[in-house]
Amino acid sequence: MEQQVDGFVLVTHEEAGLAQSKPGYIDEINNFLDSIADELWPVNKKIHDNPELGYEEYIAHETLTKFMASRSGWKVTPSAYGLATAWVAVFDSGKKGPVVSFNVEMDALDGIGHACGHNLIATASVAGGLATAKIMEEHGLSGKVVMFGTPAEEGGGGKIKLLKAGAYRDHNVDINLISHPGITKDTALMRTSAYTAFKVEYFGREAHAAASPWLGINALDALITAYNALSVLRQQTMPGDVIQGNITNGGLRPNVIHAYTAGNFVTRANTQGRVNELKKKVDACFAAGATATGATLEMTPVQSYADHVPNRVLGASYRKYFNALSPPQPIPGNDDLGEIEGRTMASTDQGDISYAMPSLSAGFAIIPGPGGNGPHNPEFAKAAGTRDAFERSLRVGKALAGTAMDVLTQDGLLAEVKKEWEREIKGN
Repeated sequence: MEQQVDGFVLVTHEEAGLAQSKPGYIDEINNFLDSIADELWPVNKKIHDNPELGYEEYIAHETLTKFMASRSGWKVTPSAYGLATAWVAVFDSGKKGPVVSFNVEMDALDGIGHACGHNLIATASVAGGLATAKIMEEHGLSGKVVMFGTPAEEGGGGKIKLLKAGAYRDHNVDINLISHPGITKDTALMRTSAYTAFKVEYFGREAHAAASPWLGINALDALITAYNALSVLRQQTMPGDVIQGNITNGGLRPNVIHAYTAGNFVTRANTQGRVNELKKKVDACFAAGATATGATLEMTPVQSYADHVPNRVLGASYRKYFNALSPPQPIPGNDDLGEIEGRTMASTDQGDISYAMPSLSAGFAIIPGPGGNGPHNPEFAKAAGTRDAFERSLRVGKALAGTAMDVLTQDGLLAEVKKEWEREIKGN
């Protein structure tokens, strides 16, 4: 805050730095998105107020594709790449240049709505893409902007399906930009955990549990043995390792030796390499349950996400623009600190994007409800629907657009981004 002392106006070192390094396109981006905020607000509310599960985001799909089709210069493909709720929107300058892309998430959580704020992710990405295209058009810049409507982030791996289908390759995408709301500090360098989810089943043999239990093979004993082994294993796991699970079928009735049990389990770790090591130890616990009881074990992979690898070059551009937009708390310039503050044990399929191309996943804070709860809580779903949260997502969209503009206009920056990406990926 400026202070006046003895007729002099005093500014902090941080304020002086921001004033000297005001990004070149910030005013144009800011003015444009402010001018269409009232058009974006109903889109945001429509998605928020009609939560839909993964691969069932029909209202969100229709809302977003219709909105994008109404914008001049955009070519929209609904139900893209064989996915009913995926979509692609392209703004092409017609001149060869960098290709910047934005991922637009849409899905909600079962029973608690948009408790992960994907309506805000959609708003920030759409805003960022629109602003980037607008500035490109006004300045006659080369390059292309692509938006991908990515379904089913909540365990369905929509981005992975689009990757495998060639969506990003088909458009020769150079970088990908996205964001995620929460209640922690704003960050340009988000690191997430790698995870793998799987189903476990044990098959035993029924017998009367009182009259002749020795004739049975107890599948519940197998699962409980494995569950207890996991609890013991946790003592020897590393910081960042997480083992989670729930029993979905615990048998039929007490007086029958249980012939079938099942559960869903997840392992998480800081990197893909580490989660693979942890999974081997976890698998041994389930094998122990089978060995101890004679039950037959079947394990079925469900889904795996890579850890998200941030890009410090893209992060520097984002931080520059974000801090120039007068946020409540500017993002510190220390990258090492930024990665610590941006670390989360949550997982996302944006991680797989970050292994395929340079990715920026910016974290931003919204005001929580009275209980102070973050994502995956009903209270957070309500907070994600407020006008204040929408305005904060617009600020993020502006900074994402600024990041894209730097890549499109600064000579050598894209090469620097890719060099940093190669270094980070090799290090993982």
